[in-house]
Amino acid sequence: MKSLVSGLALAVSMLAMPALAAPAAAATPEAPAAAPAATPADVDAWLASADKAMAEQTVKSGHVQWVYQTYVNDDTAGIVADSDAAGTLLQVAQAKQAAAFAKVPGLSPETLRRLTMIRTGITTPAPSTPGAAEEFSSLQAHIQGIYATGHATRGGVSISGHEVENAMITDRNPDELKEMWLSWHDSVGAPMKADYARMVAISNAGARELGYSDTGALWRGNYDMTPDEFAAMTEKVWGQVRPLYQQLHCYVRGKLNAKYGDAVQAKTGPIRADLLGNMWAQEWGGIYDIVAPKGAGDIGYDLTDLLKAKGYDPIRMVKTGEQFYTSLGFAPLPKTFWERSQFTKPRDREVVCHASAWDIDNKDDLRVKMCLEVNATDFSTVHHELGHNFYQRAYSIQPLRLYEESANDGFHEAIGDTMALSITPDYLVKLNLLDPAKVPGPDKDIGLLLRQAMDKVAFLPFGLMIDRWRWGVFDGSITPATYEKAWNDMRLRYQGIVPPGPRGADAFDPGAKYHVAASVPYTRYFLARILQFQFYEAACKQAGWKGPLHRCSFYGNRKVGANLDAMLKMGASRPWPEALKVFTGTREMDGGAMLRYFAPLSAWLKKQNEGQDCGW
Repeated sequence: MKSLVSGLALAVSMLAMPALAAPAAAATPEAPAAAPAATPADVDAWLASADKAMAEQTVKSGHVQWVYQTYVNDDTAGIVADSDAAGTLLQVAQAKQAAAFAKVPGLSPETLRRLTMIRTGITTPAPSTPGAAEEFSSLQAHIQGIYATGHATRGGVSISGHEVENAMITDRNPDELKEMWLSWHDSVGAPMKADYARMVAISNAGARELGYSDTGALWRGNYDMTPDEFAAMTEKVWGQVRPLYQQLHCYVRGKLNAKYGDAVQAKTGPIRADLLGNMWAQEWGGIYDIVAPKGAGDIGYDLTDLLKAKGYDPIRMVKTGEQFYTSLGFAPLPKTFWERSQFTKPRDREVVCHASAWDIDNKDDLRVKMCLEVNATDFSTVHHELGHNFYQRAYSIQPLRLYEESANDGFHEAIGDTMALSITPDYLVKLNLLDPAKVPGPDKDIGLLLRQAMDKVAFLPFGLMIDRWRWGVFDGSITPATYEKAWNDMRLRYQGIVPPGPRGADAFDPGAKYHVAASVPYTRYFLARILQFQFYEAACKQAGWKGPLHRCSFYGNRKVGANLDAMLKMGASRPWPEALKVFTGTREMDGGAMLRYFAPLSAWLKKQNEGQDCGW
């Protein structure tokens, strides 16, 4: 605790340093001389000290978080709460000092960039008003408690959030789907509406103290462009891929109409939100059985069966994932990775099973925390999570802790997703998992692509509109009285979906999504969906792949690995468009790669939808 207190004392002491935008005024008989104004040299010195303090704090926090998530009990929960509080105090202190120092004249562009990174590193700032931080924390805890204990009913029987998520995937009774959807949103969303509105007010006051007009502007301020430029860029990319989504929407709507009839799902207009196999209609893979085309729906092999037939266990799956990266020229994972990671769920204690990748010491103490089972989903998850680990190791060469992050918050997810896209039949043949004679032919491509699109493409508008709604809430254009109407209007506009029943003004359906309740920005997931296809296409071109893009495997290609490593090593040291260019050759985020990947499916969908009104 002594060293932790020292780190916090450093941050607090920095708050006392002068950070004026102009030279001190001359002394007058009526007033004493003002403290000398800070200089650019003072700011650079503070940045060095602040970076060191943050590096020390994140290492301490990493150890504490690991213990808690792999040994969940009351004692470790108390320890992690203390650690989180200390980390928050440090982050808030540094963000406020960075905001003050940003006013110092004569700062270099790189110094200003680092100050912006520190200011925007905190997503829910509280103002300096006495009691504001404590009030926000209390409200946040209350809201998250509502979410954690939320329930739905199915056939009149109460079920938990986890149970309802699974039931939405498999249930094909439209009355039960409607009941679960409505009861979940009523149980979770509505009770938190007033607290959420108060949290918005507190957070906006904190954002203004950091130099931003509102919290939404602060969230958009960490992308090496202005908040308005970032909003315009993401909307432009959405415009590129929207036609593909509309064709998928049209096809799926027709299949749902054929399944349930006009009384449940009309042939035209929006889709009923509860029919898509997911509580939030964010990914539709759960209803693939309803939409799978005859003959092409079966892709010709079952990866889960192949893994089990070859005697794979969880460790072998991770070893195989590591082999993907080492085949590209990356160094093997350290011995400690295999000693300290959690690969399977222990039988003697509670743990957090949600898969995650860890870099405890900002250098080489890499770990994963998973509860693996031998199946296709977890095989893909392994490749994804190891992408985080290899990214973490690559940027550990950076001289500053501030730069030991991904180029933007979409890059980290996109790297792992790129590798997961690479689990193609060609790759499985090279692993001796799939018999070359049993590689599915081109007649199976539509099924393969449709199954991918039900998650990858269906997610896009949802990934965009979650924060679009919150940006409106933060800037005041959406008021508490219009929270629900604006939410439903936006879901109709972007996703083409509607609730399964009436929603009154007192409802608060946004709160029924975890990331809203937990105040976690969401646009990063939209960015990752786009970037992964840019990375994947770039890798396939570098590997000289000549076949259909969706069947590409760049496994074993050292040229791809060297180019990828060059981007990963940059971390956050340069604006993200520069990192993007290093690997893809362009500074522009672009939906074209996704369109080219799904081109065969797009043509097929248009043919299936001939004569249909594909709007809503």
